Amino acid sequence: MDREFMEYDVVIVGAGPAGLSSAIKLKQLAQDNDSEISVCVLEKGAEVGSHILSGNVLDPCAINELFPNWKDLDAPLNVPVKEDSFLVLTKNKSFKIPSFLLPPLMNNHGNYAISLGNLCRWLGVQAENLGVEIYPGFSAAEILYDDKGAVKGVITGDMGVGKDGNNTDRYMPGMELRGKYTFFAEGVRGSLSKKIIKQFSLDKESCPQKYAIGIKELWEIDPKNHKPGLVLHTQGWPLSKGASGGSWMYHLDKNQVSVGFVVNLDYKNPYLSPYEEFQRFKLHPSIKGFFENAKRISYGARAINEGGLQSIPKLVFPGGCLIGCSAGFVNVPRIKGTHNAMKTGMLAAEAAFKEISKNPENPSALISEYDNSWKSSFVWKDLWKVRNVKPGLKWGIFLGNIHAGLNMWLNDLGLGFLVPY
Repeated sequence: MDREFMEYDVVIVGAGPAGLSSAIKLKQLAQDNDSEISVCVLEKGAEVGSHILSGNVLDPCAINELFPNWKDLDAPLNVPVKEDSFLVLTKNKSFKIPSFLLPPLMNNHGNYAISLGNLCRWLGVQAENLGVEIYPGFSAAEILYDDKGAVKGVITGDMGVGKDGNNTDRYMPGMELRGKYTFFAEGVRGSLSKKIIKQFSLDKESCPQKYAIGIKELWEIDPKNHKPGLVLHTQGWPLSKGASGGSWMYHLDKNQVSVGFVVNLDYKNPYLSPYEEFQRFKLHPSIKGFFENAKRISYGARAINEGGLQSIPKLVFPGGCLIGCSAGFVNVPRIKGTHNAMKTGMLAAEAAFKEISKNPENPSALISEYDNSWKSSFVWKDLWKVRNVKPGLKWGIFLGNIHAGLNMWLNDLGLGFLVPY
């Protein structure tokens, strides 16, 4: 089929933290070097941020690099973390783990409780102000390859197809978006990212990826129960033997609370319902008081990469790369991946810009520098410290937590060489 097409230097699939950060960085580099670079971002949601589930504790290290003046630009980082609390739950009681026993990397002071959707909307505005073209409401349905097998862009989804699969009178074929490089920033288990990983055997030398499901809700609670800046995590009940996971509760501004429950998808009981476990959790004596006279205003769920450092595939392939959770940069014990997603997008942008600057008309097919630069960045260090936490859960919650705590303390004390890889 002959399709209309548009050509760019870089095509980015996904307007999440990774995709938007890479687009912004490309434009910043062009400005700094008095040059031009064309960047397009595809977003399947109706608007930027619409597919981002609210509630996040953000480590600001990446946004500090991308926008050192983010406060002057009114970035939606309004609630600094003021109180950190970690509880172990039994059916009717809870036990607080003293902060001094937790490894320093688990400390959230200096971070911000935010709406990640609002952050992405803000990043989208910054990107468009720099000249990035963002197309919300368009999904990337197919991958384009050139005669040598390198990726040369994507095709957007056809529109006007009936539920029977036949074209209606409103049919409109998808458009080709061609780029010298294509960044896949679809998030966990992105449909095209999975094809790319298989096509180029990017996971040949990595461990299989592991997954969890995270169920999230946003509540507006009674002001008397609201503690802006409170970050609460729990482990234990209601999950029983053979299942693992935990919860979070982040007190945002405007009397809003993000609450969520994560269940690792290796649970042994096939009848376990993560959603029902979440409902039970909210009825625990230490938790239910927060929801008295409260109103749930939104909800959703998403998959989470949990394989960590060992499961990250090779990131580059002819014609493009994987960034953010398309590759899996979540720090599981910290329940944080946004800072790593943003940084990998920025590193990919730097590597691609360098190759395009060398040869604007025909840059190298591989942006190899990116596959090396992330390993010397804080992303690698962040994941290396917790590389043995997830594997230790095979011994259960109690022994797994002891193993995890010992591992993280040794790494924070600079004694990581005592911990096997």
